[in-house]
Amino acid sequence: MKKNVIILSMLVSSLSMLFVSCEPQNTQTEDTVVSMLEAGVMKGELKEDYTLDPAVNYSLTGAFVVSKGAKLIIPAGTSIVANASNGAETETYIAVMMGSKIQIEGTADQAVVMRSPNGNPGDWGGLTICGRAVTTEGAPATAEVGNFQYGGSNPADNSGSISYLVIIGAGAAINPESEYNGLTLYAGGSGTTVNNVAIMNGSDDGVEFFGGSVSVSNLYLENNEDDAIDWTEGWDGAVNNAYVKHTISNFSTVVEADGVNNNPRINNLTAVSTHPGIALQFKKQSGATMTNVYLEGYSTLVDMKDEGPLSNVIIEGNTATLEGPYQTGQLDISAWNWFK
Repeated sequence: MKKNVIILSMLVSSLSMLFVSCEPQNTQTEDTVVSMLEAGVMKGELKEDYTLDPAVNYSLTGAFVVSKGAKLIIPAGTSIVANASNGAETETYIAVMMGSKIQIEGTADQAVVMRSPNGNPGDWGGLTICGRAVTTEGAPATAEVGNFQYGGSNPADNSGSISYLVIIGAGAAINPESEYNGLTLYAGGSGTTVNNVAIMNGSDDGVEFFGGSVSVSNLYLENNEDDAIDWTEGWDGAVNNAYVKHTISNFSTVVEADGVNNNPRINNLTAVSTHPGIALQFKKQSGATMTNVYLEGYSTLVDMKDEGPLSNVIIEGNTATLEGPYQTGQLDISAWNWFK
């Protein structure tokens, strides 16, 4: 009997060692991540609530992920400078997982700034937020960024709040076919608040919605080299007050919509370009209801790329026409000095 007990004990011990060896080994402990933050370095997975210090100049040296229900608080005046991404091993971005939150507390006098050292398009990966609202991709869906999970059944999901944020130089390549956006909202719920965001010099989209019901207000989008505002997967929120500026060639569109039409709303959109191009592009069955639209300098005003129903696009209370003109009222952004 004693011999059998010894053999059984040895077997249990061996199995325990096998299971431990099969677990993913995370060499960065939570203590290490917090210690790095205290030294002004952002990298790794944050699993507890943490408030940045606006007196510290933070360096984003790799992927920084807020997870496990944690909250990252970024006070007014905080500056985060991201190293340039260089392939999968040195990707630099900030991501907030489902059930976790980000709270950006910028003000008109002291915005929170996330940028690369030189502000060049495609230097870094921008800010990604994953929520539990509804997406046509099901739940959970898998993001093209980091294989992160997103989506659920709660349209009112809350991933935190963003106020007075500037993002410069985002859009690093994920793979040969796609890039990061300045701000990406995966299944963001209506409980998430996003107000006063400026996104400039990105090599892909300014802001993109992947499903969800989140709304945003007071956007300034300048020289983002793909789409300024992009949505897919059944987003049904709203954009209120957006100013788009294009002063470079080879940009894409002011608005690109794709997928089913859940009738998102765009209220007060001004877009001005010094180069011809497409203003509003709708793919598949997508559409929107838009009011107070002002478009200047674009060679194509409305493009139904896949010959979807033009009746899905309502501008100023009527079915859109391809030729416009759309110059109802130009937004005055002379008071929007916070992003400069």
